[in-house]
Amino acid sequence: MEKVLFRFAHQWIAGNTIYDALDSATFSYKNGRHAIINKLGEYLTSENEIRKTVRDYQKIVSSFRQWKVRGAISVKPTQVGLSISKKICLKNLQKIIKSAAKSHIFVWIDMESSDHTDQTIGIYYDLFARYERLGIALQANLKRTKNDMIDLISHGAKIRLVKGAYNEKTAISYKSKNDVDKNYLKLMKLLFKKGNEFGIATHDLNMIEHSVKLSKRYEKKFEFQMLKGIRDELKPDLLKKGFVVTDYIPYGTNWLPYSIRRLKERKRNILLLGSSFIQSHLV
Repeated sequence: MEKVLFRFAHQWIAGNTIYDALDSATFSYKNGRHAIINKLGEYLTSENEIRKTVRDYQKIVSSFRQWKVRGAISVKPTQVGLSISKKICLKNLQKIIKSAAKSHIFVWIDMESSDHTDQTIGIYYDLFARYERLGIALQANLKRTKNDMIDLISHGAKIRLVKGAYNEKTAISYKSKNDVDKNYLKLMKLLFKKGNEFGIATHDLNMIEHSVKLSKRYEKKFEFQMLKGIRDELKPDLLKKGFVVTDYIPYGTNWLPYSIRRLKERKRNILLLGSSFIQSHLV
């Protein structure tokens, strides 16, 4: 059963190894797209696992030039120590960023569940003061995000806007697709009006079309970010129109929980992923 599921998940998961991820990133780059590589895994508490994760990210950033890829990495704070302490997480992120700086590689900090939002933003401010090529993800399903975004923009932060993949309490989050979409659109408009160097991370065609319209009113540096293998029929058209398109490329052995969360995130994702899977196998 796991082999059958992986055949389906392989549409958006590069594989188990760094080389699988770099190979996928090379394919993206040859097709005119950039790449963001993310090693799967979170809530790590084993010092050995955390050290290995740090070394893997360091190896990835040092390999981009050799593999002739224009890319970035995306790191979850809990995979580099936040589940133990903020201090350890910050220390490990500094190691990764130091390696990234040598290779002029952009680093994204992923946003996880709301339990870690304050700490993650605090870590970002600390690191951004010393490393400019650093971005942070914000989730449109959280009611607090508008205030977070306004504050981050005022400090010149680089933001990746996502809808959010974690099951949060009603008191702090929007639950219906309609409410999340409304908030995503409001936040997207705020980015175009006030921000710069941001990522519109969505597979939602309606949001993408709104972004295209907003880009005609506001000249901003931004990119569309989508999962590897998803909306591949749309990406070439966006490239032809002059937009930057980036594939988000997860890899690693922890693909099953990640894939399940992606499917649970929105019921429509099941149809979208299924459709992309079918299209990629049409001859």
